[in-house]
Amino acid sequence: MKKLVLLALLATTACASSRAAPGKDGDLHKRLLTLDTHLDTPIHFSRPGWDFGARHDRETDPVQVDLGRMDAGDLDGGFFVIYTASGPLTPEGYAAAKAFALGRSDEIHATLAKFPDRIGLATNASDPARLDKAGKRFGFISIENSYPLGEDLSLLGEFYKRGVRMASPVHFRNNQFADSATDTPRWNGLSPLGKRWVAEMNRLGMVLDASHASDAVLDQMIALSKTPVILSHSGSKAIFDHARNLDDARLRKLAASGGAICANAAYLGKSNPNAERSEISDKLEDAGKLGLSAAEVATLTRRLREIEKTAPSQQADFETYMRLVLHLIEVAGVDHVCFGADWDGGGGVPGFEDIDALPKVTARLRQAGYSAADIEKMWSGNVLRLVRIADERKGR
Repeated sequence: MKKLVLLALLATTACASSRAAPGKDGDLHKRLLTLDTHLDTPIHFSRPGWDFGARHDRETDPVQVDLGRMDAGDLDGGFFVIYTASGPLTPEGYAAAKAFALGRSDEIHATLAKFPDRIGLATNASDPARLDKAGKRFGFISIENSYPLGEDLSLLGEFYKRGVRMASPVHFRNNQFADSATDTPRWNGLSPLGKRWVAEMNRLGMVLDASHASDAVLDQMIALSKTPVILSHSGSKAIFDHARNLDDARLRKLAASGGAICANAAYLGKSNPNAERSEISDKLEDAGKLGLSAAEVATLTRRLREIEKTAPSQQADFETYMRLVLHLIEVAGVDHVCFGADWDGGGGVPGFEDIDALPKVTARLRQAGYSAADIEKMWSGNVLRLVRIADERKGR
């Protein structure tokens, strides 16, 4: 998330107009090209017996995204995330994280390859339309937390060869590249290595993602990057005052620089701590590592759903989410808003529990008076514009 943008934007708008020809509003979502910028679903790809191609029941399985529901909720594609938790800033910590991240990359490729007739890998801004025309879903790959790179920026090139087209420098804890929004500042923004990371991302043609980064990091990324910055799954402090969310002044600054913010379905309201819910969620996230059977996963998921009825993780619902979306549009404009709900990474609220609910967002945007072309910009055009710009300016 500069204007060479203009030509790309005109092309995107023309595409939106042709795909979203006049018809019933109820059919609009099916006709739009839709993507979500932050799908944490790969944490489940190595789970024994779990089938990405099936449609799972949320009452017995914790996963929010699968090919069955991509079909049902008309999610054409998105960015599947290589997420690595932060660890020690030591050679040993970096080595372990690198091995994990490369393994997760392998799992994403292997999972997509199981369904060649249903989904394909996307590595440029034109691939989604090509795959959509062929009747397939599409999957980009992104990195959440560049900690696995250690101090070796050449590894970005390795991940680029593996199809990664977006990356963020940091997660919940400060690392060797940058300060986190949820940690005590160490670098007061980007570290010296982090500034080199920005330059290498630009050189390779990858989109810079500032979600989880501190405000100072975002400011510096906007100033240093030759391409617009994205926030793949973030929110607004005006809706809920949390360090992970942006104030309106920075939303305007992001928009003025050509970037985009993708509406998160987390950090929308006050959290409701519950020890049992957290313990179960952790077990389900590590189900593959723990070797949990399908029956054990189902039992834990049923219990989790019972707890969620009385103790949801945050005090928010679908109406709260739509307030966020409409506020982002009001402040940043339709050219700078996108969707990244953090599915399978903590996102989701009552009334918006998984991707089955995505058509509700389109319907509400239509009710609010937004055109089909503007809605498609937000569902995919704005993100693909940034992917295109990063690619066009690589090597500079």
